[in-house]
This record gives sequence, C-alpha cells and structure tokens, in this order.
Amino acid sequence: MASNLDQICQAVVEGDDVSIVEYVQEALQAGESPLRILNEGLMPGADIVGKRFEEGEYFLPDLMLAGRALKAAMEILKPLLASAAAADPSLKKAKIVIATVQTDIHDIGKNIVASMLAAAGYEVIDMGVDVPLNSIIDKAEETKADIIALSALLTTSMPYMKDLIDLLKARGLRQKYRVMVGGASVTPEWAESIGADGTGRDAVEAVRLARRLLGEN
Repeated sequence: MASNLDQICQAVVEGDDVSIVEYVQEALQAGESPLRILNEGLMPGADIVGKRFEEGEYFLPDLMLAGRALKAAMEILKPLLASAAAADPSLKKAKIVIATVQTDIHDIGKNIVASMLAAAGYEVIDMGVDVPLNSIIDKAEETKADIIALSALLTTSMPYMKDLIDLLKARGLRQKYRVMVGGASVTPEWAESIGADGTGRDAVEAVRLARRLLGEN
C-alpha cells in the first residue's frame, strides 16, 4: 500500500487537486511534518512533472493540472510552514513576489510558475494580474522579498517589465532584488536587454532560474 507521501507525489503527477487535499490531511493526521510533506511529497511530484514536460511526454494542460494540485496542497501547508519557519529561523526560505504587470490580465502561466515555485519550497507572494509597478516594489519591500518575478503575455505589456527595473534603479533598490521575467513572447535576449536577471521558457526553467539566482543547486 502506497504511503501518504507517495500518494501526494502521485496526485501531483496526475494533476488530481481533489485527492491531494485528502492525502495531505491524512499525512498531517498521521504525524508527518509539513516540511516533509513538501520535500518528500510535493517536490518529487513537481520534479517528475517537470521532467515529463521537458521530454515532451507532458504538455501545457498537464502543467496546468499539476499546478492546480500543487496550489491546493499548498493552501493547507502554507500557514503550517510559516509557523514552523517562525519558530525555527533555519527553515526560512527565500521569498518571491510574483505578478502579472499592469495592463495585462493573463494569469495561467503566472499561476503555474507560482505553484511550482511554492512546491520548490519558496514563500511565494502572488499579487495577481494588472498590478501597478510601484505596488509590486512596495510589496517586495514590505515582505523583504529576495526575487521579483514578472509575467506578461501581451507584447504591449512587456515594456512595463523594463519600466519596473528602471523604477527600482530610480528608487535605489535595483541591487536589492533579483528580477525574473517571463511570458510567451519573452526571450533570453530581450530579458537581458532590459536588465532583467533572467527568464525561463516555462515553469520548470523558472524554478531552475530561481535556484541559480539564489545560489542554490
């Protein structure tokens, strides 16, 4: 019989956002720590999904389903992980503020990336869509974030990513934050041209980029 952690992992792989809630609750009731559920249930599942996506076995709908399952699980674990981190500073992970920039209301890609980053153990502050640039920076300051992650699907919205970086410079804050950008039309060359710290073509690469920017493996 599969363990709770194996069931949680499999629910992520299958994109089952209903069963995963039951499995996470059962694991907690059985005495599993939120951190172990994250590290040995959710993260392995997210890694499998990412590998299958890169190998062409999974496609965008599969990523969306996995992201939904991860989000459902993190809704339960997030407050428990926050309490654990408050009690033990060594458990604190990097904070990432993520948002779709102003004038753009697309959120599918952003939501998948946010779910994958959360499954990787980061504290993700998702501000939603059509978010004013100053609000994003203010939230990063308020939460003492390490990374600002920006999403834009519309080519007409992409220049606001550069505007945010310029605004960070104007406020004397550019060196304080690593800035990740992403979206269907965002290329590594364009990200470099606006002074961003990097981009990923999908959620899997976004997690890899975050780890690299934070000096993790």
